[in-house]
Amino acid sequence: MGAALVPELYVSDLGRSLVFYRALGFHVGYDRPSERFACIRREGAELMLEEPIGRVWLSGPLKYPHGVGVNFQIAVSDAAALHETCREKGVPFLCDLEEKTYMRDADPIRVRQFVVQDPDGYLIRFSQLV
Repeated sequence: MGAALVPELYVSDLGRSLVFYRALGFHVGYDRPSERFACIRREGAELMLEEPIGRVWLSGPLKYPHGVGVNFQIAVSDAAALHETCREKGVPFLCDLEEKTYMRDADPIRVRQFVVQDPDGYLIRFSQLV
């Protein structure tokens, strides 16, 4: 096992999702092609992508956009460089690159971040402490 928390996202087309996530700098750590499943990795973050065939765990109907009410924050070492790579590859932004201050307990922290929406509607937020 890798990361302590690894979200598993049901996707409508694994191939299309892999093209998208590769543009974001992810690579396939391992896969099970016969199950339409892949675990992708980037800078220590992991996501599992799977087409909902066979046994699935769903709490309700799966409809677009998937993942309503959640965004997946992924820490990166250089948000500006990744943002530029995404822009060059035509990845659409839900929230463009910004710097924002958040409170962590009593201490302010500053982050550089942007948000993209994957082909199935999942929100991915890339964040860098600055």
